[in-house]
Amino acid sequence: MSEHCAKPFNGCVRKALERYFSDLDGHAPGELYQLMLAEMERPLLEKVMQHSGGNQTQAAQLLGINRSTLRKKLQHYGLEG
Repeated sequence: MSEHCAKPFNGCVRKALERYFSDLDGHAPGELYQLMLAEMERPLLEKVMQHSGGNQTQAAQLLGINRSTLRKKLQHYGLEG
C-alpha cells in the first residue's frame, strides 16, 4: 500500500483521538488500546466480508490473517454467518 493511501486513515484516527482526549475533559482514559481495536476492527471486518461476498478465505487473504483467526474475530463481534 502506498503512503498516500494510508494517510486518510491516519488523519481520521488522529482527529478521533484528539476529540476523544478533549471530550475526557481531564478524566483519565481507560483501556484505550482495546477501545481503538474494537472501534476499528469491527467495521474493517464488516466491509471486508461485504467486499468478499462473505467468502472467508478471500477475506482472510485480503486482511493478511489466517482463516481460523478471521472466524474467531467474526464470532467475537457477532458477525459470523
